[in-house]
Amino acid sequence: MTDLPTLRPAAATALAAWHDMVARRDLSDLRSIVHPDATFRSPVAFKPYRSADAVILALSTVMTVFSDFAYHRQAATTDGLNVVLEFSARVGDKGVKGIDFIAFDEEGRIVDFEVMMRPMNGVQALAVEMGKRLGALMPAFKSGV
Repeated sequence: MTDLPTLRPAAATALAAWHDMVARRDLSDLRSIVHPDATFRSPVAFKPYRSADAVILALSTVMTVFSDFAYHRQAATTDGLNVVLEFSARVGDKGVKGIDFIAFDEEGRIVDFEVMMRPMNGVQALAVEMGKRLGALMPAFKSGV
């Protein structure tokens, strides 16, 4: 049996900070671990959103939408710069399961944050709630990619 991959020290430090912020439900220090040119990939939008401001706005807002949020499992890639976090949460009366794919740079800053979720009715409920809060703001961060 081989050893499981581990994150590089800077990425591990940033991930520990992320877990602490999520546990406290306070993302006010998120900018300290997000690269200025970071990308956010939403489970309800085809094109990604670009910039630290987009990442921070999306993640801070989703924390107000989710209830009973918890991470369950974690895996790292062999390069030590990527982590996969399995989570569960509620959006209103809908339960959701999902995965956060987080890519870090060498300095431990988040450069890409991608979210995948199921089931469809939970994703739809999330889209409605996020749309109410950010519908007018997020399009400005859309990438042409």
